[in-house]
Amino acid sequence: MGKDCIVIGSGFSSLSAACYLAKDGFNVTLFEKNDSVGGRASQFTKDGFTFDMGPSWYWMPDIFDKFFSDFNKQTSDYYQLDKLDPAYKIFFADDIITIGDTMEKICEEFERIEKGSSIALKKFIDKAQENYDIAINKIVLRPGLSPLELVTKETILKVDQFFKTISSQVRKSFKNPKLVSTLEFPVLFLGAKPSNTPSFYNFMNFADFGLGTWHPKGGMYQVIKAMQQLAQELGVTIHTNSAIDNINVEHGQVKGVSCNGKFHRADMVISGADYHHTEQLLEDKFRQYSASYWDKKVFAPSSLLFYIGFDTKLKNVEHHNLFFDTDFELHAQEIYDDPKWPTSPLFYANFPSVTDATMAPENNEAGFFLVPIATNLIDTQELRDQYFDMIMDRFEQRTGQKIRNNIIFKKTFCVKDFIERYNSYKGNAYGMANTLTQTAFLRPSLKSKKVKNLYFTGQLTVPGPGVPPALISGKLVSELIRTNN
Repeated sequence: MGKDCIVIGSGFSSLSAACYLAKDGFNVTLFEKNDSVGGRASQFTKDGFTFDMGPSWYWMPDIFDKFFSDFNKQTSDYYQLDKLDPAYKIFFADDIITIGDTMEKICEEFERIEKGSSIALKKFIDKAQENYDIAINKIVLRPGLSPLELVTKETILKVDQFFKTISSQVRKSFKNPKLVSTLEFPVLFLGAKPSNTPSFYNFMNFADFGLGTWHPKGGMYQVIKAMQQLAQELGVTIHTNSAIDNINVEHGQVKGVSCNGKFHRADMVISGADYHHTEQLLEDKFRQYSASYWDKKVFAPSSLLFYIGFDTKLKNVEHHNLFFDTDFELHAQEIYDDPKWPTSPLFYANFPSVTDATMAPENNEAGFFLVPIATNLIDTQELRDQYFDMIMDRFEQRTGQKIRNNIIFKKTFCVKDFIERYNSYKGNAYGMANTLTQTAFLRPSLKSKKVKNLYFTGQLTVPGPGVPPALISGKLVSELIRTNN
């Protein structure tokens, strides 16, 4: 008879951990506070429209492949995957850069912007691929228990790249500001300014240009549904509408959880819920990290989101669209250095129905707009409306069309919703930033130092923010548990 294990939360990392633990013979029960699984990767449907409420970029397909292959499955057993071409468009004030689905197409686009730049790009991506291989096959597979995990013959040769930044590396090889922004964009997924992110993380550029941008038919939530199905096939019991009231500890060892007023015994507990929130479920003496610890950490941005149903097909847009037609540096400062509602924000617009007819009714369009903002901001309906008008003005101008009269419905989501729905610390959307001082063993630990058999997984711990790292985080914590049991 296997040991009883409780998993809190049902995002990518929680489902990943639950699957691996069930495969290893543990009796796994998962509790999700909301009415459906997925955590931040939930889904919103209305009037025939489908929206991914959280992650919408499918990068690093090899990580998804590895996850399912660990269970003798393939992604194609659960969902159809299509490579997007173009991968995305970037709208600047005076031009549009289109990123194709091959390096050849991307090099042609770089040459159009700046003669000779494709030579530098190929060298840059070759180095990024080297770093990707080291990161994915060496570094991210370590549990972050010791600084020695980072010391390998490969990383020793790259040590200087941990003390230089993405920004300095990009600007050394590229002078055109549009190309600089294009190459600095992928590290925004890591939740920090390019000027504060170690240059080693340029492996994200290989994930972008080298591996491409993909789309699961029906949206990213299809991956969650696949993981839920896999978990249940492995024997995991899943409870929704089940918020955890507290984590029970006796003599320094976890004994179970209280959920909706009922006690559930367990030999071990793994939380994929917000790390800070999880520690609030413990008595003070069992918390590892103080309020000041969390307050001093650099968190990835929050977001202002709009989910919109349009009664017509939109023009001049792709599946993924980035609007970099304002000052990148100013927006970054207003997120990280001087937190405030941004003066003139960059934003992202996603129209999955451009490539996937299942996402909206015929001749309609599903639109998802995201404005990165600082955490912990005052969040009012008036501010949401103000920024909606701001980005709609620019969207209409850049794409040459009027769309406001074609809106059937609009749903908004912002700081207050992140806190209420996900117990998100300060309303962050992506977790803790991957800066030099918040990498690997310097992140909050997978294993509690104060409570035996209490573990953590997800974007606030190792290896960091993003969907592929969340899948890996679930695997890492399961391996740690298997080793200790």
